[in-house]
Amino acid sequence: MEPVVVWYIRMSLIYFVAGVITGFGMLLWPEVSGYYIPVHVHLNLMGFMAMMIYGVGYHILPKFSGSLIYSPRIMKVQFWIANAGLIGMAASWPFAGRGDCPLSETALLASALLSSIAVALFAFNILKTVKSV
Repeated sequence: MEPVVVWYIRMSLIYFVAGVITGFGMLLWPEVSGYYIPVHVHLNLMGFMAMMIYGVGYHILPKFSGSLIYSPRIMKVQFWIANAGLIGMAASWPFAGRGDCPLSETALLASALLSSIAVALFAFNILKTVKSV
């Protein structure tokens, strides 16, 4: 298994634990839990689920198609973009819209854009990999 695939899977599990801890914290402190709902959701969805899909997809789909991954470089760049986007969203979302930090909405938007770019890079790389099937 390629090292970057292992890192996708590792990060997936780290985000899964972080999402569960966030959810547990929301139960302990319900008065502020509303600020953390999107954080909890995104840590589990874009963190655990998407990172696991990226890692498993990059490992298995080229084998199923009988080809090499179209761009190992895109796979590596996408890893960093996806993580930067998710961490940025998780850090800025509780403050966005509250007026506490004026830069939080800009940071949230930029982070969401990074996450969207990561999804597009994955789709492009996988489509180019399996195009001959």
